[in-house]
Order: sequence, then structure tokens, then C-alpha cells
Amino acid sequence: MKSLSQIFIYTILILCGISMVIPFLWMATTAFKTQTEVNRGNVGFIPMDQYSEYNYKGELHHVKLIKVIGDSCFIHVFNEKNQIIREYAKVPTNEVKQIKKIAFHWENFKKAFQKVPFAKYFFNTIFVSISVLIGVLITSSLAAYAFARMEFFGKNTIFYLFISMMMVPQPIYLIPSYVLLNNLGWIDTYQALIVPWIANIFTIFLLRQHFKTIPQELFDAAAIDGCSRFRMLWQIVIPLSKPVISTAAVFSVIGSWNSFMWPLVMTNSESLRVLQVGLSYFSQESSSQTTLLMAASTFSILPLIILFLFAQKKIIASVASSGLKG
Repeated sequence: MKSLSQIFIYTILILCGISMVIPFLWMATTAFKTQTEVNRGNVGFIPMDQYSEYNYKGELHHVKLIKVIGDSCFIHVFNEKNQIIREYAKVPTNEVKQIKKIAFHWENFKKAFQKVPFAKYFFNTIFVSISVLIGVLITSSLAAYAFARMEFFGKNTIFYLFISMMMVPQPIYLIPSYVLLNNLGWIDTYQALIVPWIANIFTIFLLRQHFKTIPQELFDAAAIDGCSRFRMLWQIVIPLSKPVISTAAVFSVIGSWNSFMWPLVMTNSESLRVLQVGLSYFSQESSSQTTLLMAASTFSILPLIILFLFAQKKIIASVASSGLKG
């Protein structure tokens, strides 16, 4: 009976996993197709090239079939530059070959990357993500250590107030934040993208849960040896918290990388656009070019997938040791 329940659970998990992977797989495979293939209605996962060929004056040329009349047909003949060199040529139908083969069009990625300044968007996103990450790790480590290991008046009340802020959706505080940053003169600057996010409540909660699991005996021994609180944090807590810190770092980078609404409102100039905002403008400009949109989306999300693959073991280890498991 237990084995049947496990089979059922794993089957559901596999189906859920497949349902989440399929959209990403379709996005990646569509990025390798031609726009003609997409317009033709091919929604499959394998990029296929379909075209007609004809031996015109001793050389194979791509042709376009215009009309078939009995055993003959009319075609347009194209050269290697896709220029018409003969119109409405009448040829035997059986001499026109229909070609269908698997083909990956890597040039879609190059065209998408060069169509708008994605290099600048990537630089802005990486710069903001790293800056926010450094700030989050510093502020969250200090705050989590205070909430987990220090005693002061109102500690629990302040911590619960922090946690309650996680329930406030971003649109609620977007306008007050804009007014505040405007008064500071930070609108359309890197400060607006970085400074408000260097304190992260979820990261504080995550680190606090882990810091509370560290044995008190280690702190007592360090206190006897004359360690200051900062030295305890740096030499005892941080080395024992590498998995959970790695997880917090991954979550911070993902949050900064996927940020859209905040940078859209707080910045105006193209030179400060981050990747998601740039991708949104690109989708408006190239709405009819599905393959380029899918290519841009693919290379935008690829760094996060690589990051997660490298950090997945750390994430699992942190969840197992931070008291968050059910």
C-alpha cells in the first residue's frame, strides 16, 4: 500500500514537473526556427526547414511554388541572397523537390541581441544584482544575528513587524516610494535601483531561522576566549551558514534579475534599463517576430537556469537545516 502511494505521488510530481518544463522547452526550440516556419503554424518542438528546390541551369536553387497545372507548375527561382532571378518559370512538377529537414537557426540569437542594446541591459542587470546582493548579505546577516542571538527590548515585536511587511504587495508602496526617491533626487539613477533593496525581509527570516540552530556552546566558548559579537558572527556563524547564505544569494539574484515593475517606474532613460524592462520594450518593437522574441527570452533566462543548476545542492542543504521543512 505504501509503494502504491509513493508511485502515485511520484507520478503527480513528474507530471507537474513536465508541465512546468514544456513552456520553457517550447520557448527554446522556437528560438531556433525561422519566422516562415512559425507563420506556417508549426508549433512542434523540433525546428524544421521546409522549402522547394529545383535544378535551374545546372544548379540547385530555392524556389517558390506558385501554381500547379497538371504535370507542370509555375515557380519563382531565388539565388543565394534570396533574390528572385526568374519569375513564373514553367517546369515539370516532378522535378521540383520538396525538402524537409531539421535545422537550428542560431542567427536568431545574434539578430535579437543586436536589434536593441541587450549588452547594456545585461550590464545594468548584473551591476544592480551584484550591488543588491552585497547589500542584502551584509544587512541581513547583521539583522538576523541580532534577532537570533541577542536580547534587547521589543525584539520579537520588531521581528514580527518585519515579517508582516512581507504581506504588503509592491503596488501599495510603489507611489510613496516614488515620491520619496523623487525628493531625494534619485529618480532615473542607479541608487533608485539598488539602495531600497539592500534590506530583504525574507533573507533576514531565512538566516535567523538557521542562526537559531547553531549550538549555544560555541558562543559561550567564544565569549570565554574574548570574542566580540562581530567576531562571533564572522568566524563562527558565517562559516557554519554557507549553504543558507548561498540560498539567500541565489534568491536575491533571481529577484533582482526578474525585477520589472520597480525599474520600469523608477527609471526613464534607455541607458539605465535592466534586462526585463528592455525585453518588454523589445517585445513591443518586434511583436511580429516570434522567433526573435523567443531567442531574446531564452538568453535572458539562461543565466538564472545555470545559476540554479550550480546552486541546487546548497539550496536543498539550507532548507534541510534552516527549520523550514514541513
